[in-house]
Amino acid sequence: TSFIKEWWEKGDSVTLITRPRRFGKTLNMSMVEEFFSVNYAGRGDLFEGLSIWEEEKYQKLQGTYPVISLSFAGIKETDYVLTRKKICQIFTDLYVKHSYLRESEVLTDTDRRFFDRIMTENFDDSDATLTLHKLSDYLARHHGKKVIILLDEYDTPMQEAYVHGFWEELASFTRSFFNATFKTNPYMARGIMTGIT
Repeated sequence: TSFIKEWWEKGDSVTLITRPRRFGKTLNMSMVEEFFSVNYAGRGDLFEGLSIWEEEKYQKLQGTYPVISLSFAGIKETDYVLTRKKICQIFTDLYVKHSYLRESEVLTDTDRRFFDRIMTENFDDSDATLTLHKLSDYLARHHGKKVIILLDEYDTPMQEAYVHGFWEELASFTRSFFNATFKTNPYMARGIMTGIT
């Protein structure tokens, strides 16, 4: 759990961790999610007796952030159409997980229309690349606090794209998605990405 303290105190907006498989990256991402996520508010028992729990300021930090957590580890398709479809399914699943936001009074009718497009899988590349940016906005407004974004194995579909010859298409999509999610996202407090290469 000392990783949480080290990462938090560095203050970087986005951290990329690259290690081969079986190095504990996903375990660390799960730990970070359970430490920070409002979904685990009041669950200090998960960290009692561990090094992160020795300082009161971290005890107060536990369970206080909206967190978006997703993984591209299972996206190992051999063409762009199937890869995009799987990525979009992950986005839809995230919106389903946070479906309570649709009824939040902080959302406008325009927000709800976007939400519905993502929930019903009826969206184009423009919507797809904005999904996490928009979800960050909705979560930040609803909870009154910027979001932590955790993306595990961001590069698994990129490896497949390189091997199977659809690199240019996926790189273009990913560039737009990363730009909106991690680079120009005013609703993100911090982010972590892991990669296997």
